[in-house]
Amino acid sequence: MKFLADLHIHSKFSRATSKDMVLEAMAPWARIKGLSLVATGDFTHPEWLFLMKERLEPLGNGFLRLKNGAAPFDAPPFKGVPLPARDVAFILSSEISFIYSKGGKVRKVHVMLLAPDFESVERVNARLQAVGNLASDGRPILGLDVRLFCRMVAETAPRAVVIPSHIWTPWFSLFGANSGFDTIEECFEEMTPMIFALETGLSSDPPMNRRLSALDRYALVSNSDAHSPSKLGREANAFDADFSYSGLVDALRRNHPARFLYTVEFFPEEGKYHFDGHRKCGVACSPRESRATGGLCPKCGKPLTVGVLHRVEELADRETGDGLPGRVPHKSLVPLNEIIAEVLGKTPECQGVWECYFRFIREFGDEHTILAEVPVADLARLAPERVAEAVDRMRRGLVRVAPGHDGEYGTVRVFGGDAPAGACSSQLSLF
Repeated sequence: MKFLADLHIHSKFSRATSKDMVLEAMAPWARIKGLSLVATGDFTHPEWLFLMKERLEPLGNGFLRLKNGAAPFDAPPFKGVPLPARDVAFILSSEISFIYSKGGKVRKVHVMLLAPDFESVERVNARLQAVGNLASDGRPILGLDVRLFCRMVAETAPRAVVIPSHIWTPWFSLFGANSGFDTIEECFEEMTPMIFALETGLSSDPPMNRRLSALDRYALVSNSDAHSPSKLGREANAFDADFSYSGLVDALRRNHPARFLYTVEFFPEEGKYHFDGHRKCGVACSPRESRATGGLCPKCGKPLTVGVLHRVEELADRETGDGLPGRVPHKSLVPLNEIIAEVLGKTPECQGVWECYFRFIREFGDEHTILAEVPVADLARLAPERVAEAVDRMRRGLVRVAPGHDGEYGTVRVFGGDAPAGACSSQLSLF
């Protein structure tokens, strides 16, 4: 069966996360976004794990659902939204931060862990409790070599899946400019065969990752890393596979577009670390521009934060890998509330934007269907009509993006030019 999955989110127990990141809010928002499967996040946190055991029940396929049936749709803002054909399912997941020394350098690597049942989670948590304080944060920081963590998972929960998170982020990732590695093998050594999927992160997309031939054999997944319910599904993965834990894992291992249909992506320029930059000085630079200044901020002279695009160019061994045969395709989409905000001339989180947003949801079902599938002529039946025009332009890649840099999101504009988003330029940095 076809389904959309978001495999990386955080609960209210993670730092800088909304108090609304609870199961009863995640489920209806996942439905609104078009997701059939959403991660639980943070299963290493003892209080969150206790709450999950209280409120979720196994579906018998490696996924779980809310015990009291479907997500609540009888209260604002969900009142009047069409009920889902089936309950939103959850998959046990967590993200862990590893900080350790290797090769004479401090390494900071984040990984996701997917698990098929609570028993596997408990065995992993029991081992990790000896390493660090799991109750300190929903995404705990542990002083353990990630290679040894993989060995631990293989011994205690062999059906669990380890996926390196947002692999290009400068500060905390596999290939991060400030604390990462140049190859997967350098990081995981003899445990490298355990890794078969990589998370691209918001600041990169599959074509960027395919510039490294060493990544050709890996499934490239995209997830929201959401810290609030309305951000669920902003990046996601579409499958046509058995709706089960084993079906999901098999589709990722096979990494073929017949089963792993496509990923939903940000335009990568919108991610927080796409360009090099210095946020305090308001400086965003393309790799070419930052090389010209020796990697220093042209305003204050301090080192720029090296962005994802720069790091990809450092490690790339081909000009482009997009269009390689057998590759899983992708769709670059702009969140619907951002599109509506531009049309209305308001901020994406204001009440007027959400009122308009839910009119479209009640009419057409869910956000992903609106952004990717509903004919533009049908969308134009609802006011304001420019939302339909904006969706059409987005589908054709006719957007302008002021690239994100040094922890600040980029800004997308659908109306503002007819050149499609793609390779960044100095003009974009001055948008």
